Amino acid sequence: MANNNGFSEAGLRRLREVLAGHVESKRIPGLVALVSRGGETHVEALGTMRHDGGAPMARDTIFRMASTSKPVAMAAAMVLLDECRLRLDDPVDAWLPELADRQVLKRPDGPLDDTVPARRPITVRDLLTSTFGLGLDFTALGAPLMGAIFEQGLTPNLPEPMPGPDEWMRRLGTLPLMYQPGEQWQYQISHDVLSVLVARVAGMSHEAFLRERVFEPLGMKDTGFHVPADKIHRLPTLYAPDPETGEFLVWDEAEGGRWSSPPAFQGGGGGLVSTADDYHAYFRMLLNGGTHEGERILSRPAVELMTTNRLTPEQTAARTDMAKRSVHISHGQGQHGGWGFGMAVRTYRGDYAPVGQFGWDGGSGTATYADPDNQLVGILLTQLGASVPDPMRLAHDFWTTLYQAI
Repeated sequence: MANNNGFSEAGLRRLREVLAGHVESKRIPGLVALVSRGGETHVEALGTMRHDGGAPMARDTIFRMASTSKPVAMAAAMVLLDECRLRLDDPVDAWLPELADRQVLKRPDGPLDDTVPARRPITVRDLLTSTFGLGLDFTALGAPLMGAIFEQGLTPNLPEPMPGPDEWMRRLGTLPLMYQPGEQWQYQISHDVLSVLVARVAGMSHEAFLRERVFEPLGMKDTGFHVPADKIHRLPTLYAPDPETGEFLVWDEAEGGRWSSPPAFQGGGGGLVSTADDYHAYFRMLLNGGTHEGERILSRPAVELMTTNRLTPEQTAARTDMAKRSVHISHGQGQHGGWGFGMAVRTYRGDYAPVGQFGWDGGSGTATYADPDNQLVGILLTQLGASVPDPMRLAHDFWTTLYQAI
């Protein structure tokens, strides 16, 4: 039994069985999965909010989206591009004076004072493509600059939360760049710089601008940078199991945890909380070329720019290297080939998904992708961090069975 724009019933049954098997193994406490194709949407909520029981997972459970924040927060910058309040090749110095007159390391792994002047200013385009010269390089964790990034508290998920945007920018401005602007793709930090840029250009907080221009028009009522007290019961405990023993160590509690009050820094790199339905509305809008229920959120060219590969062959090599060396977290998904604005873009067929699929994964056990060829959205949300391979194996099996269900 199949229908042309949806899923086969046998395929959905098998998808549910595979997901349920992971939960029954006791390695995955709970999950919410949403799949949609054409007009058909199907949701599974399995398991519980805590690893030792507690309330059942529900369709409206709120999850910490981690790096799956990136493709959604990117919409704020795209709105500003659409309105000509930002231009792709404008230097960012006017809004981010902390990043003017950069020094660049002579060698990426060299001492912090062995530098040359940047050949040109950092542009908006460099931030959008994650090529402004700084980022997390998992293949160079021993480099002095990587150490300095962690010491300065410039990334999320350290024991101390990131400072407010102006102090964060001040600290970032004390460091040299690792690469010349526009030269090399590097992960993460550009997204948090964009959070500051958007707020300064828009003249309001990053969250307020996202809410006004993206979340409210899309009906994303449970998406933001913290969970209000009246919804905190819908946020599960987040675990990062011990890689040696598999013991469920708590990474973040709901009550009194990091997402229970507004953060000093509203980081687009990994700060959002959301639900399966909210994320579905956003990715459907991208598949619809920027419109939602007749209302335009982004222009079609903006969506096309975000969701097609922006990297040169040389930059792609670094991106692929990261995926292949971090194989326990890339679960094949990391090896997409390309990167657009804030998301991976598949440029070759490395698994069951076709070229053109776009989206990203999060270290808290989240994955969201859309596929224009099949008009498909898949969203998988758990409360299990990627300190162990289990959430990545779950994601792999989710995509493998989802593509067979078409």
